[in-house]
Amino acid sequence: MSSNDNSRARSRSQLVASGVRVDRGVRRILTDLSLTVAPGTRLGIVGENGRGKSTLLHVLAGRLTPDAGTVRRVGSIGIAEQEITVREDRTVDDLVDIELADTRAALRRLDDATRSLSENRAGADAAYAAALDHATALGAWDADRRVDVALGELGAITDRGRRLTTMSVGERYRVRLACLLGASHDFLLLDEPTNHLDQHGLDFLTDALRATDAGVVLVSHDRVLLKKVTTHILDLDPSIDERPRLYGNGYDGYIEGRRGELARWAQDYEQHQSEHARLAGDLSAAQNRLQSGWRPPKGTGKHQRATRAPALVRSVNRRLEDLRAHEVTRPQPPLQFRMPDLPELAGVTLLRADNVTVTDRLKTPVSVELSSRDRLLITGPNGAGKSTLLAVLAGKLAPSHGSTSVASRARLGFVGQESPSVDRRTARDIYRARLDQLLANGLTEADIVSLRSLGLFTTTDLNRPVDELSMGQQRRLDLALALADRPHVLLLDEPTNHLSIALVDDLTEALATTPAAVVIVTHDRQLRIDLSHWPTIDLGQERVTR
Repeated sequence: MSSNDNSRARSRSQLVASGVRVDRGVRRILTDLSLTVAPGTRLGIVGENGRGKSTLLHVLAGRLTPDAGTVRRVGSIGIAEQEITVREDRTVDDLVDIELADTRAALRRLDDATRSLSENRAGADAAYAAALDHATALGAWDADRRVDVALGELGAITDRGRRLTTMSVGERYRVRLACLLGASHDFLLLDEPTNHLDQHGLDFLTDALRATDAGVVLVSHDRVLLKKVTTHILDLDPSIDERPRLYGNGYDGYIEGRRGELARWAQDYEQHQSEHARLAGDLSAAQNRLQSGWRPPKGTGKHQRATRAPALVRSVNRRLEDLRAHEVTRPQPPLQFRMPDLPELAGVTLLRADNVTVTDRLKTPVSVELSSRDRLLITGPNGAGKSTLLAVLAGKLAPSHGSTSVASRARLGFVGQESPSVDRRTARDIYRARLDQLLANGLTEADIVSLRSLGLFTTTDLNRPVDELSMGQQRRLDLALALADRPHVLLLDEPTNHLSIALVDDLTEALATTPAAVVIVTHDRQLRIDLSHWPTIDLGQERVTR
C-alpha cells in the first residue's frame, strides 16, 4: 500500500466528542468534554488516578454511552484496554482475526468482485475497482505479515494456536497490541500500552506510533513515550471551570501550559478572596451607619439623607451576590505521596540469596546481599525472570535451586505485578484489616503507618469499594499495604505502572532518601534514567551477583 493511498483513506476519518459528561452515581467523572482526533493526531491523556482516563477511552470507542454529549466516529477503531476478558477457547489466532476482520472482509469482497468480473456480470467493473481500492487502502495482503512482525518486536507469543487462558496478563496484552499495530485501524486507543513491554518493545512501539498516520489516543504515565509521541495533551485534572484542558505542542506544551494555568487559577482565587473581604468590610460599615442613625452632611437633600445608607447597603449586597455567583474555587492541590520514616538496621545483612534459580522461570543463577540503604535495579528482557526473582526475594516463591535468608528482625514490603481486584471492601477497610493483623502479630501502634499519612487517597476514594477504583488507585493501595509495617526492605515490581505522573515523581524522590533497602524491577524508561546510578542486575547475563 502506498502512503498516498493510505492518506486518502485516512482523510475521511473522524473522531469527534462534543459536550461529553459521565457520572458514576453522585460522582461526576467527566464534565463538558469536547475534542477532535484527526488522522495524524497523537493525543496523550493525563491526570490523577481516578480522573476518568480509561472511561474516556471507552466513551470514544463506543463501549460506554455518556450521560450527556455525543461522539461521532467515522473510520475503524482499535482499542487496547488494560485487561482483556478472554473465553476459555479463544486463541492468539482468534485475536488476530478479530483485529483483522476489516481486511479479511475486504479480501473476500475482492474475491467476489473478481468472480463477477470473470463472469461478465453487470456492474462488475465498478465493483471490482471499488473492492481493489478498499483492499489496497487497508494493505490487506500485508496485514498478517505486519502482525507477525509486531508480535516478534514486542516479545509477544507467536504461536497462533496458543490459548489466551494459558498466558499471563502481560503476554495477552502484548498479543492484543501487536494485532492492533498490524491491523491498520483509522484510530488507535491505547490504555497504558507500555506497562508490559521491555526496552526493545518500548522502542518498537514508540517508533510505530510516531510513524503511523492513524489518529492515536494514548493514556499513559510513561513520560518518555509522551515526550516522543504526542502532538497534544488532554489534562483531566481539576481546572478553574472544572473542564478538561487541551494543550498543543506535545508534552512540553502541557508542562508549560499546566504551570501557567495553575498560576492564573491561584491569582484569580486570591483576587476573588480579597474582593470578597473588601465588600464584606463595606457592608459591615454601611450596616453600622444604619444602626447608629448616620446622616450625610448638611446641605444634602432631605430625601437623599433618608435613603443614602440603606441604598449603600443594597448596593454592597448586590455586589456580594454577583461575586458569589462567579465564585472562584480554591485550587485543588494534587495528592502528594509522603514516604513514612522507614527503619534502619545498621551492620546487619537484611536479605541474602545464593545462586537462586527457578525451573523454566529464572534460569540465570542470581546471588544478592542487601543491607540498609542499599539500592538495586533489576533489568532484562521479558521472560528473563525479573518478577520471578523478586517473588523469590520476597519469600512468595521458593527457588528450585539455591537458598534465601532474611534477618530475624527484618520486615519486607513487597509490591507485585498488578492484578485487577474484585474485592468489594473499601480501601480503608482492607488497610485496617492489614493493620489489625500486624498488631496481632506483635507490632505496636508506633510501628505501623496511618493510611491517611501517606497522601495516596482522597477521603471519598478511601470509602469506595476497591473493585470500583481505577487500576492506578488499586496500585496506590498495593503500595500502601507494602509500607504499612515500616519495612526494612522494599521490593517493588513495576511500581510506576498505572500511577499518575505526579505520584511517580514523588515516589522516585522518596526512594532516593529512605534508609530502607530498595529493589526495583522496571521498564519505565524515565525511571531507569533517574535510577541509572543504582547498582544493576541484568538478567540477560549468564550469572549475576550483587
